Amino acid sequence: MADYVKVALDGMGGDNAPFEIIKGAVEAVNESSKVKVFITGIEDTINEELSKYTYNKEQIEVVPTTEIIETAEPPVMAIRKKKDSSLVKALTMVKDGECDAYVSAGSTGATLVGGQVVVGRIKGVERAPLAPLIPTIEGVSLLIDCGANVDARPSHLLQFAKMGSVYMESIMGVKNPRVGIVNIGAEEEKGNALVKETFPLLKNCPDINFIGSVEARDIPYGMADVIVCEAFTGNVVLKMYEGVGGALISEVKKGMMKSLKTKIGALLVKGALKETLKRFQTEEYGGAPMLGLNGLVVKTHGSSKAKEIKNSILQCISFKEQNINQKIKEKLALDEA
Repeated sequence: MADYVKVALDGMGGDNAPFEIIKGAVEAVNESSKVKVFITGIEDTINEELSKYTYNKEQIEVVPTTEIIETAEPPVMAIRKKKDSSLVKALTMVKDGECDAYVSAGSTGATLVGGQVVVGRIKGVERAPLAPLIPTIEGVSLLIDCGANVDARPSHLLQFAKMGSVYMESIMGVKNPRVGIVNIGAEEEKGNALVKETFPLLKNCPDINFIGSVEARDIPYGMADVIVCEAFTGNVVLKMYEGVGGALISEVKKGMMKSLKTKIGALLVKGALKETLKRFQTEEYGGAPMLGLNGLVVKTHGSSKAKEIKNSILQCISFKEQNINQKIKEKLALDEA
């Protein structure tokens, strides 16, 4: 059998499960011969969906489960009680070494708890951050943390910066990535207590390229490659980013349909505009990885369609091939020496 990158996919998680989840899995294996997807969930339901598609049968395997964790369930209780859920089973396969990575559009809380408790953190990692790629006019930046650690400490943010630098350099090919901390001004003395305490730690860290504070308005312009913050701030930045982006795209489309003149103009710029807008659609970049765990855990939007699921699965290939976890271990060991 081929030496596949093995991905455990939560087949029952998300607003559009299992239809879009299954479609995304099929699109992923049809695009890459390097990956094998293990879809966890209700066997008959998943097989019925799979029967609609043509794909290499060796690259998709159904792993039967009997339970589903709903979005509204308390995460800790759900992880403890629903051991045979599609979500927990997928995480367990990563923990047991049966799979290299986990992907889910299901409960964010359960994924975050399960990542820490089931898969477990790399030795020396204090907290595992959620780190999505966000589009900028320069390409993409890594926002770390956007949802996993609301009450972070300065030492946590320092580790986020180190792990984020490893990810951007290894996965995105950014040499000596610029690291910035989200702040309310450019001056070093500004910010809340957490930012003020973290700033000198980042400034004095020899193996990251710290450029100082980054205001939220500078993020879309690609001022930094790694954007460090605690999860509350990161989640607000991410949601505002997505909301404004969606609103602008909607208004541009509406404006182009106002009159015959604008419609003619729209036809003339359609190709270039479509390509530009595509770069600012978050589904193009897959899901948000939790860095610092013993295996890769990727959380996608609850409303994910097939395209985001496909890209989330495919991003697991680069993570495995670039041996990100080993590089994180080496980075943290270097700093402790």
